[in-house]
Amino acid sequence: MQCHEIDYEIIGNSMQMVEIELDPNETVIAEAGAMNYMDEHISFEAKMGDGSDVNQGFMSKLFSAGKRVVTGESLFMTHFTNAGHGKRRVAFASPFPGTIVPLDMAKLGNEITCQKDSFLCAALGTKVDIAFNRRLGSGFFGGEGFILERLQGDGMAFVHAGGTVIEKELKGETLRLDTGCLVAFTAGIEYDIEIQKSLKSMFFGGEGMFMATLRGRGKVWIQSLPFSRLADRIIQHAPSHGGSRQGEGSILGRIGDMVGGD
Repeated sequence: MQCHEIDYEIIGNSMQMVEIELDPNETVIAEAGAMNYMDEHISFEAKMGDGSDVNQGFMSKLFSAGKRVVTGESLFMTHFTNAGHGKRRVAFASPFPGTIVPLDMAKLGNEITCQKDSFLCAALGTKVDIAFNRRLGSGFFGGEGFILERLQGDGMAFVHAGGTVIEKELKGETLRLDTGCLVAFTAGIEYDIEIQKSLKSMFFGGEGMFMATLRGRGKVWIQSLPFSRLADRIIQHAPSHGGSRQGEGSILGRIGDMVGGD
């Protein structure tokens, strides 16, 4: 493996973006729609596949792209290349508030497994594939943990997470967490799903029916605010079709509705 060597800068705090500096003929790949801005002479092209294997045939590319469609991702990935003579920059941002995590794959065993929606961009040469969990518990009960993406390469890759990100290093112990709070983990970590043993906790505890269990030796990245949890709260407190408002600030909300004519 020989990924392009790219330089970068993380910009911002709660709504971060990553600005990638490309030398002439260097390329970065990204999910469709992740680009914010780019300098002149940056060319971009939507391609079927990540470009990690230049000898990959059409049917192989189609099969790889088809697996991405299963996860809800775009069939294509966008390749951004510096077609000029000097250094040029292109920036990418996550679609929701949170943190961008830079991953130096060469220092992390050349492989990272991450949540299906967390991958943002990476140096050309990085292989982006789908990792289906083999265990029955993971496959049927994982929720957000059902489908994971595997990144392989020796360059820089970037994932985004909601809220604050915590990096933990496991040295043989077991870590249990909400399935949606898992961002990524290195090779050497075993991932499984564990059902709640207490029926009372399962239905009234508010923590969900299943927990992710990670064991082994390696690094784990955890997010404090999964996007699914944020979306659930927004939907819960959004006005209903009848125009009524519920949740915090309900009195002020009703006054606002009257002023607004609702």
